[in-house]
Amino acid sequence: MFSKRNRTSSEYIDYSLYLYFLGLSLRNVVKALSYLHLVKRSHVAIWKWIQKFHSKNISSSRRNKISEYIVDETLVKVGSEYIWLWVAIEPENKRILAQNITQHRNMLVAERFLSGIVKNHGNHPVSTDGGTWYPMACRFLKLNHHIHSSFEKSLIERTMQYIKDRTECFDDYFPCKLKHCKLKHVGNWMNLFVNYHNKEAIHA
Repeated sequence: MFSKRNRTSSEYIDYSLYLYFLGLSLRNVVKALSYLHLVKRSHVAIWKWIQKFHSKNISSSRRNKISEYIVDETLVKVGSEYIWLWVAIEPENKRILAQNITQHRNMLVAERFLSGIVKNHGNHPVSTDGGTWYPMACRFLKLNHHIHSSFEKSLIERTMQYIKDRTECFDDYFPCKLKHCKLKHVGNWMNLFVNYHNKEAIHA
């Protein structure tokens, strides 16, 4: 939730973020709000709303049937650097069950990521592209591991490409210039992105 001290109503903030995650740029969201005579704010203000958004952790889906985790990782450019984005989805509604950003890719990082998924969603088979870090991590966590089928590969590749398309210009507007950045602003953006993506997936 946003702070009650925020002078813009939560209704307008939610509507603005919804427009942004439908695909509008920050500046086009500003134009839409002005055109509809809702509120006048700058694109910088909307970017700050994204950073101030505190969504709950991706909710537990133990009550929902999950047949497996489809997991993958990809490089995402942030400013002049590249980071690893880890994503896990479920095949039924294509919801994103977990995401994480790291500066390294290895078995320990994979194990930590999978461990968090199991903690929130239970023990289920894991489908991956066969990267050497996954089988070792799954053995350690006693998870059933298999290589993507063509269907699973298609699902995760479409999800990853969708994320990359939406994040393509994210950091071009407000690049992080801090040395040894902890990527908090990227994490905030990803949490909000997942929140809106899952709402769309559930009601699709």
